[in-house]
Amino acid sequence: MARNSLDIDKAPGDTRVVVAMSGGVDSSVTAAVLREQGYDVVGITLQLYDHGAAVGRKGACCAGQDIHDAREVAGRLGIPHYVLDYESRFRNEVMDAFADSYVRGETPVPCIACNRTVKFRDLLATARELGADALATGHYVRRVMGEAGPELHRGSDPARDQSYFLFGTTAAQLDFLRFPLGDLSKTETRALAEKFDLAVADKPDSQDICFVPGGDYRAVVQKLRPEANEPGEIVDMAGRVLGQHDGIIGFTVGQRRGLALGERTGTGNEPLYVVRLEPETRRVIAGPRHALGRSEIVLYDVNWLGPDFVGSLPAQVRVRSSQTLRPADISRQETTLVVRFSEPEIGISPGQACVIYDHVTGSRILGGGFIRRFV
Repeated sequence: MARNSLDIDKAPGDTRVVVAMSGGVDSSVTAAVLREQGYDVVGITLQLYDHGAAVGRKGACCAGQDIHDAREVAGRLGIPHYVLDYESRFRNEVMDAFADSYVRGETPVPCIACNRTVKFRDLLATARELGADALATGHYVRRVMGEAGPELHRGSDPARDQSYFLFGTTAAQLDFLRFPLGDLSKTETRALAEKFDLAVADKPDSQDICFVPGGDYRAVVQKLRPEANEPGEIVDMAGRVLGQHDGIIGFTVGQRRGLALGERTGTGNEPLYVVRLEPETRRVIAGPRHALGRSEIVLYDVNWLGPDFVGSLPAQVRVRSSQTLRPADISRQETTLVVRFSEPEIGISPGQACVIYDHVTGSRILGGGFIRRFV
C-alpha cells in the first residue's frame, strides 16, 4: 500500500490523527484539511489556565472563548472533540518556570516551554493512548523526510515561520508529529478557513503570552513570586551607583527604557542600556551599547536534531524569534554547546533560546539550547 499524505502506511480512513485545537484559525484549518482528506480526526483542546478568567479576553488561547470556538469548529467538521484539564501541569511546567527564570535575572520564552512539556510531551502521550497514528498541530514548520529520518525545517513563509519555538522537539516526537500548514502562508490558511466556512476565519491571531494579559509580565511574576519585587541599585560597569530600581524583574538585558537616570557623572551622559542583571545583589548593571556585544555564548539544556559532529560545525543561528539568521560556529563542551558568532551579537539575554540551523540553506533546524547567564 502506498503511504498516505501524512507519510503513514495506511489508508486515510484507517489513520487516526489527533489535532491539537487551540480555538484559533491555524489549528481549525489543520483539522478541516485532514477531515476533508478522509482521516479519522479527533480534536483535543487543552485548558491551560482558569477557564472563567480568560473568557472574552483578547489575545488569549487555551481557555474561555477559545475552548468554545474549538468545540464549535469540531461540531462543524463532525469530529469528536475533547477538552483536557492541563491547568496544574501548565502552572508547574510553564508559569512557575517563567516566574523563576525572571527571578534569576533571565528572559524566558514560555511558548518554548509549553511546546516541550504540556503539548509535545503530555498531549502526545495522550494521543498515543487514544490509538492515534499521529499528532497534528497548526504550527508553521515543515517535517521533511531525510536520509536518516524526519527532519524539522522552517516554514515556507518566512513571515509565519515558528521553528524558533519548536527547537526542543525531540527526534522521537518528530516521528509522531505532523504539520499540515508548513507550506502555506497565513493568507492561504485564512482562505481555507473561509472555504470550509469556519466561524474563526477572521479571528485575530493571539499577540500576548497567553497567561500574561496585556503583556504585563511583571504583574504575573509579582503574583507568582512576591519576594522577587525587591528594590536595589542601578550601577555602571565600574560599580558606581547611578540610581535605584524597584525590582530586577522589571529589566531585561538590552533594555534602555525605564532606567530614568537623568544627569550622570563619569559616563559622558551617553545612552545607557541594561548590560547585566545580578539577582544575588539585586543590582542592575548599566553600560553603553557596545558593552552589549557578545562574540560567544554557552547553551545549556540542549536538544540536538542534526547529525553528530566533531570539532566545530558551521551553522546559522538566531537568538530571537523574529531575527534574521546569523553565521556562527558551533562546538561541544561536555553537555553544553558553545556558539561563536562571526560578528558580535547585540543584546543577548540569558534564558533566551539560541536556535541552530544548517549553514547552507538555513532551512533545517539542527537543534538549540538556552543561553547561560554571563559571568
